[in-house]
Amino acid sequence: MKNYFPFNKNISSTHLIIVVAIFLISFGNIAFFSNIEKVYAVNLKNIGFLASLIIGFTGAIVLILSLLCYRHTIKPIMILILLLSSMASYFMDSYNTIINDEMIQNIVSTDIAESLDLLSTNLILYVLFLGVIPSYFIYKANIIFSSGWQEVFSKIKLFGLTLMGIFALVFAFSDFYSSFFREHKPLRYYANPSYYIFSTGKYIGSFFKSNTLTLQKKGLDATISTLDKDRELIIFVVGETARADRFSLNGYSKETNPLLKKEDVLSFTNFWSCGTSTAKSVPCMFSLYNTSEYNKEIIHSTENALDILQHAGVNVLWLDNNSDSKGVADRIPYQSYKSSEINTICDDECRDVGMLQNLQSYIDDHPQGDLFIVLHQMGNHGPSYYKRYPAEFEKFTPVCKTNQLEDCSIEEINNAYDNAILYTDYFLSKVIALLKQNQNNFEAAMFYVSDHGESLGENGLYLHGLPNFVAPDSQRHVPAILWTSVNFDEIDMNALSKNRDKKYSHDNLFHTILSFVEVETALFDKSMDIIK
Repeated sequence: MKNYFPFNKNISSTHLIIVVAIFLISFGNIAFFSNIEKVYAVNLKNIGFLASLIIGFTGAIVLILSLLCYRHTIKPIMILILLLSSMASYFMDSYNTIINDEMIQNIVSTDIAESLDLLSTNLILYVLFLGVIPSYFIYKANIIFSSGWQEVFSKIKLFGLTLMGIFALVFAFSDFYSSFFREHKPLRYYANPSYYIFSTGKYIGSFFKSNTLTLQKKGLDATISTLDKDRELIIFVVGETARADRFSLNGYSKETNPLLKKEDVLSFTNFWSCGTSTAKSVPCMFSLYNTSEYNKEIIHSTENALDILQHAGVNVLWLDNNSDSKGVADRIPYQSYKSSEINTICDDECRDVGMLQNLQSYIDDHPQGDLFIVLHQMGNHGPSYYKRYPAEFEKFTPVCKTNQLEDCSIEEINNAYDNAILYTDYFLSKVIALLKQNQNNFEAAMFYVSDHGESLGENGLYLHGLPNFVAPDSQRHVPAILWTSVNFDEIDMNALSKNRDKKYSHDNLFHTILSFVEVETALFDKSMDIIK
């Protein structure tokens, strides 16, 4: 039995694989088994199935490690899996987050500042005890390999016996597994490390596939309507992580929109996002394709609404106080405002309102043609909501002043989140003020739409990123606010107010963006246009 002891320096490769699999099941899958227990209560009826699930999942990890770990790869692969699994465990245990391919894309595209927002004492402890310490013993272990073909036969034997054992368990409890695989698919998303390994493979495959696709040009027939005699100045604000139900314009009990309520704005109360992550929703917002047609490779290899505006001769600009445009602005003028060297309004972090500092100069420098400007907010990016607003906007207290949301009360989390909404209210009022300065020379409008929403502890869920079919409404029901100058004759705000409760989504934005500057193209679908 001594060869099975994990701290023994001499251990066979087969025994090490089994030990690591048992370790991952025992300490790295709290979220998985917690969610299992919510569906299959621990009782005499379910005890056999639950025991088979533990054994079967251990076997599945053994299969994964058997396929990945060989004489020269066993230590680096096991150490990498332990470190990644420790981080996955933290986010799943703390926030009920799942690590799917969209989340991996978010991780890859997240900048250093956003990554540091996620750093916490609990995360360090998870990585230390579930990742670093067991990795140290693997690093120091003297792994015994059989010679020649014996090692191959040993690996085949382990793989074959494990696979037969899994099949036997599934057959023995076929009724349970039938419902488990058919009706409770989301439970498998919490399986650590199998699901994030699968998702990583899926992400890498899609990444290489998209790089081989040729950019599909769209809307080359785009022109500005000959009936359009006035210049348009449109500021499209891409919000970040904002929930529709936290805007007092939509009936929220806290006054989170004291400035916007003084303006003649129209809030669309029934607006829904394409996805639950920035990486999916932002490209989707500007894409010709609907949510039901979403395909990351196709969307990223197809020109979007901003490209078509440029084809029509519109002056397009993207300003960003978030990580980046997620590929949307790859072919248009772009400027990041994440640095104090560019953004003149920075304290603990650079503020969204800093994106407005040089806009008047940009407008003045373009005396001809319509202007379409995108402002991508930092908004309510979590979990450090308390960092998303200056101190003077801390109206709702007490506030959660940590990124470890599990250490805060629901009230504290909500207050920090709502203060960030209050700052967005201020930011949007400044956007409107800028447009008012220019309404004598332009038909001016602001359209604000958030990329996705956020879970704030409801049913034990935090943050965002769940697949659409299991995501709660809080992650997909987003605010959408329209303001137009009094001289914007083509938009009848009184008529639009009758549709404020009509269901719209990101799918409508492609056609609405074209409509703002009266672009004519065969791609335009009048029935999808919100504003006219």
